[in-house]
Amino acid sequence: MAGAAAQARPHRWELRAMSTSQASLRIGFIGAGRVAQTLAPAFARADLNVAAFYNRGLDAAQRLGSRIPSARPMTEAQQVVDSCDMVFLTVSDDAILPVCRGLRWEPRHRVVHCSGATELAALDHARSAGAATGGFHPMQMFANPDVALEGLRGCTVGIEAEGDFRHDLEWLATSIGCEPLALPAGVRALYHASAYYVGPFLISLLKEGVDLWKSFGASEADALRAMMPLLRGTVAAVLDGGLANGMGGCVARGDVGTIVKHLRALDERFPASGALYRELALRNVPLGIERGTLSAPRAAEIEQLLLRTRREQAAS
Repeated sequence: MAGAAAQARPHRWELRAMSTSQASLRIGFIGAGRVAQTLAPAFARADLNVAAFYNRGLDAAQRLGSRIPSARPMTEAQQVVDSCDMVFLTVSDDAILPVCRGLRWEPRHRVVHCSGATELAALDHARSAGAATGGFHPMQMFANPDVALEGLRGCTVGIEAEGDFRHDLEWLATSIGCEPLALPAGVRALYHASAYYVGPFLISLLKEGVDLWKSFGASEADALRAMMPLLRGTVAAVLDGGLANGMGGCVARGDVGTIVKHLRALDERFPASGALYRELALRNVPLGIERGTLSAPRAAEIEQLLLRTRREQAAS
């Protein structure tokens, strides 16, 4: 998919040459949660016209209103549809289809959801009314809208739409400093799952490490302070040399003795962590071989160790 993805990225000159009429579109948001609280200010910073928004709950609506004072809060979702040209359905994934179905659309509308995994079929009700539909998914963590807003520049936005509307959404992504990536139809769930390995799942791995530090008296703050330079160094090494060349550690260098020590310590006190360690170490093996620092015989020895002790732990 990498080659197709690279080809899907539009040329910058193509996007710059697009009609400035895009900047005059009236943009509305239905759903005022963290995604809307990030994207709406980003669009406003880019001098785009964020005109209206609606949210069922008052608290989120007030937070979004404080971030975009020029946008008009509406008392009904249909009012956003009636007053705007491009409408973002920034609601939960499961709500996209019923919310879309509950609104009246026209051919002039452009309807967008920001879900990574939801297919565009969820917007078929709007499409059947003649509206253009699309997906616009920034590969970004939205835990804190202020942090997410500052981290938008340079992040990839997965975009799916047909014809001219795809180009419109690509232009929109570049206008807020993001890198548009055109997604083929039918791959959204895989694309979205891939992001979890370097987003939420990475946080789970960090927690595993933090919990081990806590077992010998360190605080979460102590552990994170120690781990962040290692994390940054790991990312820097991958960016410099690629996945295999960026990897170090005992599996990559074939250090069986260290692996045995790790497993004994984990199995004795934290067997669930030991099980996770084995699964991750097994996935390190082919990278070590590719890197050229792990011989085939030593790789087989490590795999046998990990699989044998996994069986032993399961039987105990």
